[in-house]
Amino acid sequence: MVSKEDLKKYASKLMFDMKEEEYETLEKEFKIILKQMDLIGEIPNIKEVKPMTFPYITYDVEWRKDEVDENETLTVNEVLANCKHQINDQVKVPKVVE
Repeated sequence: MVSKEDLKKYASKLMFDMKEEEYETLEKEFKIILKQMDLIGEIPNIKEVKPMTFPYITYDVEWRKDEVDENETLTVNEVLANCKHQINDQVKVPKVVE
């Protein structure tokens, strides 16, 4: 069970906050999702079913091969041209984890 306090703690770790009624709505939605997962778990032999890795049947699909076109490859300078903050040829982003 996911409590409202848990949701607030997770929101804090992710550095965002919601209104009190939004937490209540999210808590209700989690209860529904967990009930649905319990129902799925009750399907006989569910553990023997191979998980899907793609949402469509692909046995009739002929995939194209990826080909690198050297003329379309960007240089490091081209990639960083619009980057406001960079260090050692990399994009510098703010720290988002504790």
